[in-house]
This record gives sequence, C-alpha cells and structure tokens, in this order.
Amino acid sequence: MLTSQDLKNDIVATVRHALSEDIGSGDVTAQLIPAEQQATARVISRQDAVICGVEWVNEVFRQVDPSLTIDWRVKDGERVVRDQVLFTASGSARSLLTAERGALNFLQTLSGTATTSRHYADQVEGTGVKLLDTRKTLPGLRKAQKYAVTCGGCYNHRIGLYDAFLIKENHIMACGGIDAAVATAKRNEPGKPVEVEVETHAELEQALNAGADIVMLDNFSLEQMREAVAFTAGRAKLEASGGVTDEMLRPIAETGVDYISIGALTKHCQAVDLSMRLID
Repeated sequence: MLTSQDLKNDIVATVRHALSEDIGSGDVTAQLIPAEQQATARVISRQDAVICGVEWVNEVFRQVDPSLTIDWRVKDGERVVRDQVLFTASGSARSLLTAERGALNFLQTLSGTATTSRHYADQVEGTGVKLLDTRKTLPGLRKAQKYAVTCGGCYNHRIGLYDAFLIKENHIMACGGIDAAVATAKRNEPGKPVEVEVETHAELEQALNAGADIVMLDNFSLEQMREAVAFTAGRAKLEASGGVTDEMLRPIAETGVDYISIGALTKHCQAVDLSMRLID
C-alpha cells in the first residue's frame, strides 16, 4: 500500500535526481539572463487530459529556487481541455527557465498515465470491477506512476516485490506445487496477501484449496471466467489478466471477476503535450 509519507519521500528524492541529471554543474543558458530579471510563466495543456503531478512540479520549483511562487488553476485528477491554463509561476527568470523542463517532464508523464487510466476506467463504469496496474512502470517512477493511476480512477496492485505475494508458474515449479508455495508464503509472511496465477480450472481448484486470497486467471476465455466466478463463489478474489484490449475490457468486467490487471496503464502511457511561455 502506498502511503502519503512514502509518496512525499519519493517525490523529494525523485525530483532531486531528475534535477541533478538535467542541471549538472549549472544551467549555462539561463546565465545569459540578468540575475535580477523577474518574470511570470504560464503553462497550458495542448490537449484534453487528466492532470497529475502537482506536488512534483511544486518540488521542482522549490528545489531550484524556494522564492518562486506557483498559482495552480487545477488539481490532480481533474479533467482539462485543450489550451486550458494549468498554472502560472513567478519569480527569477533564470530560475523559471531552469526549472521548466524538469517540472514539465513530471507533469506530462504523470498526466499521461492518469489520462490513460481514466480512458480504461470510463469503459467499465458501473460494472463494479476494479482495474489494477502492474509493475510495468518507468524505472525510478514506480510510486509516481502508481499514484497517477489512482488519479485516473484505477487502482494499485502490489507496489513491488515486498508487499504482497504473486506466485506464478516458475514459482510454483520451483516450490514443488501450488499447495506448497501458498503454505510457505503464509508461514513466511503471515498477513500479506497471497495471489496465485493459474492457467487451468484444475489449477484454480488447487489454489482455492490451498487458501489463496486472490487467484489470477491467466488468459482465460470469457466462458472460462464465468465458470471460474461461479465455481469460486466468493472463496477468493478473482483477477483477470492477459489479452485485455479495449474491445474485450467490458465483456471481461461483466463476467463477474473482481479485478482486471492492465499493464498498459503505466507501460503504454503517452506524455501529455504541455507548453510553458513567459508572459511578462
């Protein structure tokens, strides 16, 4: 589970790293501007989108120059339209231009993730299913993208390899079977969710008998999913995975599964087109 403190710590560290790789020994181009020159910049979205990344932008400006001020016109999770003003920032012209790319990189990427998530969430509205992200995130932006997914109306799967079990085919083989894998998981880390990936009805039955909390139905057909829902009868949560396309998403949701995991929420996101211009 992603806590607010985890996220706050991650924002500070991630922004520090991003600025280090961008600014390095100093912004040589910004030094062309007189040190005393003040300016105001306006950032707009060049497309319809769902916004995410307010605190990352705030932290970029804070680390570059704490005297910069930001006036936000939107908040995380809000839908915006083309040419809508997102925020204005004022202060040292040098600082504004040094912070520009780092701030927009976070905002465009996380808004892209939130926008993609909203696209999928809208398609299953009213079904009761929860759409889950995966670990297919951009390196270094795991927690940021996980947060962005929630801003788009979807939900987080495990954050990493440490907070929940996901026992897949290779784990099952190495452990000597589903029953042994689940038993060892519950003994090693009692209280942590145990999920088992299955490929057949027989494996589903084994996972249920072993006491799995969640069973991932890997590439099941719609009919197989409906049968799995009826057979499970609430003994465990069911998650559909694999072959999830726009066309198949709602039919899968309507089988009665509890979750659908979609790697595309974080893996296929396209950055939102943003623009920053000095206005005085």
